[in-house]
Amino acid sequence: MPVYRLIKKEISFPSPELAREDGLLAVGGDLSEDRLVLAYCHGIFPWYDPGDEIMWWCPKERFLIFPDEIHISHSMKKYMRRHRLSVVLNRDFKDTMHRCRVKREHAEGTWISDEMEDAYLALHRKGFAASVESYEDGELAGGLYGVCIGACFFGESMFSEKKNGSKAALIGLARILKEKDFLFIDCQFHTGHLESMGGRFVPWKEYNRLLDEGLGR
Repeated sequence: MPVYRLIKKEISFPSPELAREDGLLAVGGDLSEDRLVLAYCHGIFPWYDPGDEIMWWCPKERFLIFPDEIHISHSMKKYMRRHRLSVVLNRDFKDTMHRCRVKREHAEGTWISDEMEDAYLALHRKGFAASVESYEDGELAGGLYGVCIGACFFGESMFSEKKNGSKAALIGLARILKEKDFLFIDCQFHTGHLESMGGRFVPWKEYNRLLDEGLGR
C-alpha cells in the first residue's frame, strides 16, 4: 500500500481505509488548525520524530478507553484513600504539554517538538484541545492533554511528577467525560499501562461508528 504525500495548499487526506497495515497513511502537509481538526475527525493523527517530515497515522484497530470502563486497581484505590487528590481541567495547557515533552525527552525520547507545541496550543485556544491535571495533597502530581471534538477525546500524552500522578489524571478525566456523556478516549496505540487502566481494542468498523456518533453530538 503506497504512502500518500500531502501538500500544504490543499487541506485534505486520502481515505483512512488506504492506511498501511502499520497505520501509516500519509506524509507532508502541515499542522494548521484546519488540517488537524480534519485529521482527528477521520481518526487520523500526526506522529513523527522532531526534524523529520510530518507523518500521519490511522491504525485500523484502535485502542480505546470507555469512560465508564476505567479500571482502578486495588493499589490505586489505597493511594487515593491515603492522599487528598483533586483533578482540574486546563490548569495550564501549555505547561502540561511541555511537561509531557520534557518527561519523554529524559526517557525514551519524544515526538513533541516546538512545532507540535505551537500547533496544539493554537487548537486549545480555539477550544479543540484540553489538559487535565491531578494534585496530590496540594502539589501537582501529573497530567495529560489531548484533542476534544464533539463527544470524542483523543489522548496525546501524559506526565507524572509523582508516582501515580498520570493515573490520577486519567481516572479524573474518565469521570469528567462520563459526566459529560463523552463516548471514548482514543489512546491511538496500545500500551500495557493503558490496558491496565481499562483500555481495549476496537475494530475499525466499530471505531468509525463511535466516531461518527461522537462527532454528531
